[in-house]
Amino acid sequence: MSETIIVEGLSNQEFFERHAAPGRVGLIGGPELINRLIGRAQRHLNDAHEWSRWSHAFLFQGRRHDGHHWVIESDLDIKTKHIRLGVQENRTAKYFDDTANASVAVIDFGLSAEQEQRVLAGALELVSAGTRYSLREIAGTVWAMRHPKWQPRENLLAREQAFYCSAFVRHVFGMAGIDLADGVSEKNTAPEHLMRSVIPHTKWVMTRGEIPSSRVRRVVKRVRAKLKGRA
Repeated sequence: MSETIIVEGLSNQEFFERHAAPGRVGLIGGPELINRLIGRAQRHLNDAHEWSRWSHAFLFQGRRHDGHHWVIESDLDIKTKHIRLGVQENRTAKYFDDTANASVAVIDFGLSAEQEQRVLAGALELVSAGTRYSLREIAGTVWAMRHPKWQPRENLLAREQAFYCSAFVRHVFGMAGIDLADGVSEKNTAPEHLMRSVIPHTKWVMTRGEIPSSRVRRVVKRVRAKLKGRA
């Protein structure tokens, strides 16, 4: 049995301080264009074609000696004279901006101590191996979401030793014998698949503001057309 706990009134920092723990999964989403595009691409995963709030997934590693919670993730991290494209370690402080990361979630799949060790060890092995981030696999996943019969099949643009964010999380859980999205190929896994996982879990979710959806946009267009016709 799974439980969803809605959280309100916290900053992202307070939210992660309360709910982050080794082996748990984090999800974030926000209003920036890239996040909205990823959310829109996932609209095919539900019958109402509602956009997803979730655009990025990562794995919580735990609190280190510096007092910070750390995450392991596959991401594009571009800073002045320093670029990291692939599986990497970062502080949760990366996601403390409440405006840029308006939606946050933490999912606890109830791992045993052995499962937690295997998941984290597998993730760190991918960090050590310099595993790359895969933009082209995202394109393959978008195709599979638009054409459901392709979701169980291998990603058309799959690469060796490369993962985007949610495929990375799916992969390291698979190392511990846990399939977070049965019926979907590993490299066709989207953040929304993790949010909707049927594996028993507890998740804490905090969202701010409305998420745009294709349905809302169609209504707005119809209203504007009517108003224009009356003018």
